[in-house]
Amino acid sequence: MVMTMQLQYFADYFSDCLSHTKLLIAAMTSLLMMTGCASLPDAKATLATPPQAVQFDNAHGALPAKKSQTILKQLKLETGSLDILQKHLALEQQINPENPLVLGNKVTLLQDGPSTYKAMFTAIRNARHSINLETYIFEDGKVGDEFEELLLDKQAHGVEVNLIYDSVGSLGTPKDFFKFMADSGIHVVEFNPVNPLARNPKTWRLNNRDHRKLLVVDGRIAFVGGINISDAYSSGSFLRHKTKKGTPSFGWRDTHVEIEGPAVAEFQKLFLATWKKQGGAPLTQHDYFPQLHRQGNEIVRAIGSVADDPTSPIYLTLLSAINHAERQVHLTNAYFVPDPQFLKALIDAAQRGVDVKLILPSHSDSWIVFNAGRSHYTTLLRSGVKIYERRGAVMHAKTATIDGVWSTIGSTNLDWRSFLHNDEINAVILGADFANQMEAMFANDLAHSNQIELKQWQRRPLTSRFKEWLSRLPEYWL
Repeated sequence: MVMTMQLQYFADYFSDCLSHTKLLIAAMTSLLMMTGCASLPDAKATLATPPQAVQFDNAHGALPAKKSQTILKQLKLETGSLDILQKHLALEQQINPENPLVLGNKVTLLQDGPSTYKAMFTAIRNARHSINLETYIFEDGKVGDEFEELLLDKQAHGVEVNLIYDSVGSLGTPKDFFKFMADSGIHVVEFNPVNPLARNPKTWRLNNRDHRKLLVVDGRIAFVGGINISDAYSSGSFLRHKTKKGTPSFGWRDTHVEIEGPAVAEFQKLFLATWKKQGGAPLTQHDYFPQLHRQGNEIVRAIGSVADDPTSPIYLTLLSAINHAERQVHLTNAYFVPDPQFLKALIDAAQRGVDVKLILPSHSDSWIVFNAGRSHYTTLLRSGVKIYERRGAVMHAKTATIDGVWSTIGSTNLDWRSFLHNDEINAVILGADFANQMEAMFANDLAHSNQIELKQWQRRPLTSRFKEWLSRLPEYWL
């Protein structure tokens, strides 16, 4: 009798899964017909050109070649690893020739929502000319209401406030929330509205989402990272409480950076390009690019990717850094669904002796992405890649440090959606000082994570394996 009940349970379970599979395939087929099919660039062919000499910019523009070489020698004294740093600098320049390596920046690492919101609120309160905010999710909860009040107050005092929010990401937010801000004088743009009639139907792309999280204040301070405007981030990653139903509610673990200095102008350009592309109203504020001065010692590159760019600059930048890593590749990411090239880059790095470690979620707000990512664990573990799952928090950060000199923080997940279908933004910081801070943060997350061992992983239940297989089917769209 017990055996019969168990067989019936599995029969019902797999029947439900197959039904979901049919629905997923039908949905993805329809989406494919509506949006067309993009593809990732061939990294091997794209990165085959030998890198040129490193060229730096500062607050006054491009530096002479001799000055750039002098700076490289100074960096050697600071890092003790000029060859590795110079190689990464040259590769950065090769992939992103239009986005300069900018000297003289101060970069502040911000962990979790509370510290990030506090820094943002301070910058907004001190704004004198303009506030440009671009976000995937703008929720109308406690945090969203505080942002709204601050933005309305600054607008009322003569500061120009411009807001871009994603239509899908903010789908749960009432339209009246944004209408009230617009009626009060804030310039509001809805990125690719879900309703095709709200924008030119010929250019309507439902699958193209604005996943960026960017705030630029007075053209002098920029905030970039993975944190949305949502109450989910309000408790931080180390606080846990119970919901009304008694189930545990985990805080969200995420990372942002605050940037001051000449590189801020590059982030401002990216915001204004999106504003123009989305048909935003002409802006009256003309002081978006004030004269910027040296604020610190960090080298920063702003990288923005858009869905219709075949070069996928953020994707190629990450691949290049991993492919040329000599010591370590330490990645922390929320949504891990790697394409074959990215998977190969991680495997190749581990097999040539690089310390490759991934910190991924132990639970997620997206079961399909979570299980699709896990479907790659066996291949990675067999190749020597070390995988850890963060416990006690919802891992949502998107960060990397490579060789102790190359770091990135941004909105980009390690999945097809970020690399192909979304508009994303990342800050790349080059130098040992900031990388050391990133490594300390990584070590802290590692201490709060469980390592996935191959032998243990191979003993996981059949139901888990089936979920992974099922979730893998639509990974191009995840």
